[in-house]
Amino acid sequence: MLSQKTRYTIRAFQHLADHWGKGQVQLADIAEAQNIPPKFLTVILSEMAREGLLISQRGRDGGYQLALPPIDISYGDLVRLTRGSLALVPCASRNAHEHCKNCLPEKECRMRSLMLKVRDDTAAILDRITLADPIRMEPLFETEDAAQ
Repeated sequence: MLSQKTRYTIRAFQHLADHWGKGQVQLADIAEAQNIPPKFLTVILSEMAREGLLISQRGRDGGYQLALPPIDISYGDLVRLTRGSLALVPCASRNAHEHCKNCLPEKECRMRSLMLKVRDDTAAILDRITLADPIRMEPLFETEDAAQ
């Protein structure tokens, strides 16, 4: 599962991509439109500005905007910056590899081999889709229909 921080980051970046080329977007506008707590959003956007993905401007007319065109920011970039890895288990991480505790030796572990494939396929998808790509809305599941 994606962390709450990762989900908030993706939604904030989608909002900023929708406003690409229209100037600064105020934090309060992003927070309200995307239902993100403003204090948490401040931390996220500050981190992303330090990473070079956002431009921030202080003051009354300040706000945030993407530092790169939406086509140059992939969902894989955002997940890696906020989550650190796309792997579901530590031993399948390409960039933050760790041996799993209470597991078989890696050379004997079929689950590791499976999780490497899942990680690689997930990375290929998330790295291929950018903020400029349209995302088609999927129909709700039956349980979601009843809840709304």
